[in-house]
Amino acid sequence: MQGVFRAERKNGTICYRSSITYRGKHISLGTYLSETEAAQAYYEAEEILYSRLTIDEYEPSFSLKFEKYVVLVNFRDNNVYIKNPIYLLNRYFRYYCDPDTVFKFDIDDLFFYSSHHISRRGGHFFVADYGMQLNLNARYGIRRHAVAGRDYRFINGDSYDYRYENIDIINRYFGVEKNEKNGRICYRAKILINGVWIIGTYPTEQEAAIAYNKAADLVMKRLPEKKYDMNYIDSVSPQEYADIYTRIRISQRLLALQDFPAQ
Repeated sequence: MQGVFRAERKNGTICYRSSITYRGKHISLGTYLSETEAAQAYYEAEEILYSRLTIDEYEPSFSLKFEKYVVLVNFRDNNVYIKNPIYLLNRYFRYYCDPDTVFKFDIDDLFFYSSHHISRRGGHFFVADYGMQLNLNARYGIRRHAVAGRDYRFINGDSYDYRYENIDIINRYFGVEKNEKNGRICYRAKILINGVWIIGTYPTEQEAAIAYNKAADLVMKRLPEKKYDMNYIDSVSPQEYADIYTRIRISQRLLALQDFPAQ
């Protein structure tokens, strides 16, 4: 059958591989258990490439996997072959995890997502990068355990729209919360010990983040079983950080921990 050839897996089982050539590009369509299914994938690919089928017209009954369907539609429409399920648009692109899960990214991120596959586990999305699993939020300055609506928000309400202009980071540091007091913006730092302890209120986000680090250092010194994520503040130099760390005041209640012997 056209576009289909028989192959043997390492365990000795027979399979059928389907492929098609379009605009000089040889494209693998997948491996199938039956010759009929592999041939069907070829005919579906041919129809996609030589018609105006849209991504929304994909059917679950197709032999072609949805991701490959997106790849073919994008290649046909934009003359750019990308191995991941990406569809290019003006100044941004869509990344299709499935028909109902569609991310939007700025075109500046195309190189990264062309070579990094988005996976999902337990409602969280991540990419594999240098052998590590990188949470999708982390790429956009959204810290681990951040709460949508409190620590960050998607301006247009679309939680799959990761274009930079759509992401508003409200609280970018661990243990820091933006507040308004007497009509002025301030930043409250807090830490979880046996319940939430208030570290203090500070005029800048950076000072609150450093106060949190100072409190975390103190708690971990006295209670070694406690572990905290620490804030990295790239907007201050090491010397500025050290100066602020030394002079910043934290809650007397926390300082009282120094009276307890280290465990």
